[in-house]
Amino acid sequence: MDYARPLPGETTERALVTVVFLRMLRTPERPPAIMPPGVMLTRERLSVPDYRRLYNDVGTPWLWWLRRMMPDDQLARHLARPSVSTYVLRVNGQEAGFFETDASHWPFVNLNYFGLKPDYIGRGLGRKFLDAAVDSVFIGGSSQLSGMTVNTCSADHPRALPNYIAAGFTEYRRAREEWDIPTRLGLTVPKHLRG
Repeated sequence: MDYARPLPGETTERALVTVVFLRMLRTPERPPAIMPPGVMLTRERLSVPDYRRLYNDVGTPWLWWLRRMMPDDQLARHLARPSVSTYVLRVNGQEAGFFETDASHWPFVNLNYFGLKPDYIGRGLGRKFLDAAVDSVFIGGSSQLSGMTVNTCSADHPRALPNYIAAGFTEYRRAREEWDIPTRLGLTVPKHLRG
């Protein structure tokens, strides 16, 4: 991911994060997720500007920065890959969040991104939304599917890890990472992550 490296001499702010890697190896034993009234989830092929807007709206509080660094042409190729699926959550017609899955490491499918816009956090949508993300991989999936993976980190919402575990994911590894985030991206590294 050369695009994720700051330019030579570029001003950056360092974040020290703990990354937690999780996986789910079998279909959860629960009924399929059903969205509440007025809530709709659709699989969509987003344009690069629409994807960037949604990515930034959802991810800015949690230091989502890698896709901000990805050049438009590279992001367009990524989004067009058959292995990549993007689902948009809408509440009464308004965008509330999205998730992205990637089957390029088959027989595992990774949940690359998952999140709600800040105004929709705390409204009781997260668990059903996460269950729907899991269902998008396991329900009607191939018999060769080995499982689903996701990672979260100490920059994410404090409920992210407990929610993934409650949904049926299990932790299998932790790693400490240093992120040098270019200041031109306009992100603020919280005090608890500063190195």
